[in-house]
Amino acid sequence: MARKTAWAMATAGLLIVAGAAVQAQVVIPAEKLAVPSATDRLLLKDAIDIHAHLDPDSFGPHSAQASRSLDSIDMAQRAKAVGMRGFVIKHHYDETAGIAYLTARQVPGVEVFGQLGLNLTVGGLNPAAVYHFAEIKGGHARIVAMPTWDSENNIKHAQNPNKPFVAVSRNGELLPETKAVIAAVAAAKVRDSGARLALSTGHLSPAEVLMVIRNAKEQGVEQIVVTHAMGHPVNMTIDQMKEAARMGALIEFCGGFVIGSRAEFTMQQYYDAIRAVGPDHVILSSDSGQMNRPMPDDVMAYVAGQLRAKGMTPAELRKMMVENPARLLGIPQPSGG
Repeated sequence: MARKTAWAMATAGLLIVAGAAVQAQVVIPAEKLAVPSATDRLLLKDAIDIHAHLDPDSFGPHSAQASRSLDSIDMAQRAKAVGMRGFVIKHHYDETAGIAYLTARQVPGVEVFGQLGLNLTVGGLNPAAVYHFAEIKGGHARIVAMPTWDSENNIKHAQNPNKPFVAVSRNGELLPETKAVIAAVAAAKVRDSGARLALSTGHLSPAEVLMVIRNAKEQGVEQIVVTHAMGHPVNMTIDQMKEAARMGALIEFCGGFVIGSRAEFTMQQYYDAIRAVGPDHVILSSDSGQMNRPMPDDVMAYVAGQLRAKGMTPAELRKMMVENPARLLGIPQPSGG
């Protein structure tokens, strides 16, 4: 199926499952109703959110990002209060290892990590940006993301084909620049830490995601996560997610895609997809922090509670929220994990 056609079907309310499209009966709850119960919040013990959009970030006509409802210190205080282990600060246009370092100093007892997005603001597929990121004081650098908002796939789906983008492939092959930046991810040494950098696939097309995973594994990248595989603009099929998992990647499911006005799928569809891929291969994150949306920890707890109500076991939820994020970030499992 052509990439453009697949996206058009997804945005028209169709869920693409195992190469076939089925009508998605999307039920969009009011965002104010996405409030976790006290029992739901207990599921956050030792959880790590790998996808929290937090200030200080850009907001304005050039970046066109939504404003953020809280900053990294606010998030650290919330995480500590609910018993979370930590979170990753997600910026599209900057590295966040330095912010993570300062946040962790300000709020002891919470583990905070940084991410680098390989978008135009850092020179795109720029190995120098990767090495700089890894060498920032404190050892908080963790995830390098392939292009997100500036990816070719994202720009095409935004229906703005004249906007500059960062290409990662041509004619079904990864560009040399893509392979070079993956090599940097594999080689970079995280300062003040024994951890290795992980790779996120960003907003690439499904075919590009699979090519990147294959090449990253060949080059020795140990930890890879497929960014919101089941959401816009990636829109992978279940079979594609399974293939990515077979190659050793973790598959991210973001709570923001089943809550409020941004919802693309029902909770049942998320449950069915996670069950098909297997919780052993899944990370549940929030992809929240934007203004007028539920707080990241609330998203995590609410979605976890809803998945539990549909049949996900506490052990499976812990795998997706505690154990797999810790593995991705190269940190020890918590006691009892």
